[in-house]
Amino acid sequence: MDLKCIFSLTILVSQISLSSTQNVNVVIQGATSIGQTDDNFVCATLDWWPTEKCNYNQCPWGKAGLLNLDLKKKGLINAIKAFNPLRIKVGGSLQDQVVYRVGGVKNCPNFMKNEDSLFGFSQGCLPMERWDELNKIFNQTGVKVSFGLNALLERNRSQVEKGLWVGDWKSQNARDFMKYTISKGYKVDSYEFGNQLSGAGMGASVEAKQYEKDIVVLKNLVKELHPDPKTQPKVLGPSGYYDEKWFNSFLEVSGHDVVDGATHHIYNLGPDDDPNMITKIQDPSYLNQVAQTYKGVLNIVNKFKPQSGAWVFESGGALHGGAKDLSPTFADGFWYLDQLGMASTYNHKVFCRQTLIGGNYTLLNTTTSIPNPDYYGALLWHRLMGSTVLAVTQEFNPNLRVFAHCAKKKPGISIIFINLSKDSSFNVTLSNYEHQSRNSRSTDVAKPEFEVPRIGRSIIWLR
Repeated sequence: MDLKCIFSLTILVSQISLSSTQNVNVVIQGATSIGQTDDNFVCATLDWWPTEKCNYNQCPWGKAGLLNLDLKKKGLINAIKAFNPLRIKVGGSLQDQVVYRVGGVKNCPNFMKNEDSLFGFSQGCLPMERWDELNKIFNQTGVKVSFGLNALLERNRSQVEKGLWVGDWKSQNARDFMKYTISKGYKVDSYEFGNQLSGAGMGASVEAKQYEKDIVVLKNLVKELHPDPKTQPKVLGPSGYYDEKWFNSFLEVSGHDVVDGATHHIYNLGPDDDPNMITKIQDPSYLNQVAQTYKGVLNIVNKFKPQSGAWVFESGGALHGGAKDLSPTFADGFWYLDQLGMASTYNHKVFCRQTLIGGNYTLLNTTTSIPNPDYYGALLWHRLMGSTVLAVTQEFNPNLRVFAHCAKKKPGISIIFINLSKDSSFNVTLSNYEHQSRNSRSTDVAKPEFEVPRIGRSIIWLR
């Protein structure tokens, strides 16, 4: 495999002068795949939050929720079209409080503030007219849709354990919703069962054994309504924070034949009001901590082998809507692109950014739909980085992060370099090694040299 550096594009630089340059030899193992992502690895979410959702005296959602987003904005449409296609997850914290106005459901309430309800909001409703409007833009822009179903429908709060919900899931509303979706010819790539219900949950939880039982019901429903395996939507779960004991118990029973993808969430930067967040984003030792989560999920997936592997199905970096002065800025790219690289290195198939639009962690400005910097990072990854993840070795320097994939448009290799150092640039020499039998040899190509770069923390793409 030839190593071809066709162009170099700096998409993010700081304005700090550097005092030193370090020589680094980076070896790309061009014949050694360490992971395989989905072709639509980059994903973004659309969330249910209404305008009234506020945290820390700020209300960053505006009219960007699923029920009030202006779906005719050209900026929004063009931003989605550019991915050709973009995977979009429809869901979020309130999805377990959403009913679908179809079949026997006639009452269709709006989300209302209610401190006694989950996340401070009462039950809401998705009218089928709005589902039609959403599918119009999905079809227009070629979206691959992952839909988050309400997994708490007709369960009850435990009288014994706070936060625990008990009882069997009632599937009739989901059945009616799926039948309507099929009757309209709408395509759903996958159904996610509930949101953040694993382990201790986030506001609500369901025991692993009960969740296993209910996701089997969902799987059988999907098989019944989509008898052709070629067009059958995937079933995903549990889409919560990784809890080893809970995930083990769940996947032991439902890993291979029931669940198509094991989904989890990553918010490794903590609450969005943390004044030290910019330091965390640029600290390699802090960024490395989340590797334990990726390893844990990967080990369990390798053990129980769900068919579509591990997915990060929601990640916005900072909790509670994202950090106002950081998440929509260039600096967030150090965290975001490092997470894309780390997730693919640990053989995760999909990474869903919270959100496409809405909150402070939005890829598009909530009001204007103009792209924020991370949108371009997502688009570049989608266009340049192919699904085959390659092994990379370097003389260890934690401030230089390097991720390599087979190029999206073959032949070639696409590489991203992230310089986290405020003091040093790196003079990089690239080498490509192919392994044949037990012998290793360097391919007969010139070793390109370049600097990453002399003006501070930066992100460089090579193809």
